[in-house]
Amino acid sequence: MKLPKLLKQCISVFMVILALSTSCSKKSITVSQGRDADNRFKVIGYLPNRTDLLASANQIDFAKITHLYIAFINPDSLGNLTRTENLKEVAALAHSKNVKIMASIGGGGAPEYYPSFLIGENKKKLIKDLVNLAVDNNLDGIDVDLEGALIDANYESFVVDFAAALKQKNKLITAAIATVYKSQFTDKALAQFDFVNIMSYDRTGPWRPDKPGPHAPYSMAEEDLQYWLETRKIPKEKLTLGVPFYGYGFGGTAPESMSYKNILRQYPDSINQDQMHLNGGMVYYNGLPTIRRKTELAKQKVSGVMIWQLLQDSTGVKSLLAEIDGVVKRK
Repeated sequence: MKLPKLLKQCISVFMVILALSTSCSKKSITVSQGRDADNRFKVIGYLPNRTDLLASANQIDFAKITHLYIAFINPDSLGNLTRTENLKEVAALAHSKNVKIMASIGGGGAPEYYPSFLIGENKKKLIKDLVNLAVDNNLDGIDVDLEGALIDANYESFVVDFAAALKQKNKLITAAIATVYKSQFTDKALAQFDFVNIMSYDRTGPWRPDKPGPHAPYSMAEEDLQYWLETRKIPKEKLTLGVPFYGYGFGGTAPESMSYKNILRQYPDSINQDQMHLNGGMVYYNGLPTIRRKTELAKQKVSGVMIWQLLQDSTGVKSLLAEIDGVVKRK
């Protein structure tokens, strides 16, 4: 069918306009990926913040983790952040391996003066300093690991203000939570976090010598996930399951705490167990089968696993991280 000349000209002009608008749109449209658009199953590993932080980071198998948490960076009694050396270098190393990096505040041994930094002008200064820390060192965000008495009446207000400040800079905010403190976490506080990591361990320990036994049994992982998923209604995409790379000793002269690595140094055949006799006592930990089962549970129920802590692992076929990695990458 022949088209009138005028109609042909109109079509030609339209096609030119369409081509120009299409080419322009390709240049101008940017798709926002969000602050945590990484949809991989999370494998979060804590790394102690030591004087040899960069050397420690170089020991990590970055191919087996998605997030690295530096633990801990806290204010001194004057409110100044301490031990921030080498953060930028470690961040560059992590990012070169496609791993996100966070600085974690608080910790089980957080300074006793911490509550004074969660209110008033001290709070404003701490939030400002932590946001600057994340920006200046190219961190992906900050992890809030405030425990026990630090989850006080000021906790919610602190995390609400902190989250707002971090989100203005397109940074993540996460938290470490434990079911033992469940009544201290408000729904509003928990809603501020991009995701939360359940510390599913330390049910007992050296502080409870009258309660010897496993501190992180598989049943605890099941109970913890049920509570945070079903009772508190936190979406699975915002939860990870914490696993321990250490054990606790009870009785005799067994050491109070032992890394998985040191357990295997003394008893190389104990990789498939969760307890061993030592010095007239018993040491309880998670061996390969339990770590495997917990990772399978996490894959089924939530969006990742969290590890305390990476330097406590063994190597090769005895590595707990390698066991996690095998489950994660199994089709």
